[in-house]
Amino acid sequence: MDAILDTLSRTVDQLIARFDGPLHFRLVVMPTVVTILAIRAHLKDVRAGNPIYLGAFLTSPTERRRLLRSGLKDFGRIFIIACVLDTTYQIIVFRAFYPGQMLIVAVVCAVVPYFLVRGPVMRLAHLLHRRKKEG
Repeated sequence: MDAILDTLSRTVDQLIARFDGPLHFRLVVMPTVVTILAIRAHLKDVRAGNPIYLGAFLTSPTERRRLLRSGLKDFGRIFIIACVLDTTYQIIVFRAFYPGQMLIVAVVCAVVPYFLVRGPVMRLAHLLHRRKKEG
C-alpha cells in the first residue's frame, strides 16, 4: 500500500513540476494549437454543411464512425507531438519514462482542449452561417 501511495505522490509532484520545468511552454502552446485546429475543422464542417459534431456523434450511429475518424485525424498529430514532447521532458528532467504521466499530459494538452472548443465554436459558426444565409 505504501508503494502505491508513494507512486501516486511522485506522479502528482512530477505533474505539478511540469509547470516550471524545461519545455513548460508546451503546456500553453499545445492547447493553443489544438484550439486553432479545432476552429479550422469546425469552419470547414460548417462550409460543408455538416451537422454539429457532438450532436451528430450522439444521435447518428451512421455518422459516428466518420466523425470519429475526422476527430482523430484533426488532433491525432497534435496528440503524438504532445506525447513526444512530454517524453522528451521526462528523459531530460527525470532521466526516466513514465507512460501514464505522458498519457495524462497528452490528453490534457491535446484531447481536452479539442473537445471543449469543438462544441461551442461549432454552434457559434452554425449560427453565424445561418444568419449570413438569411441576411
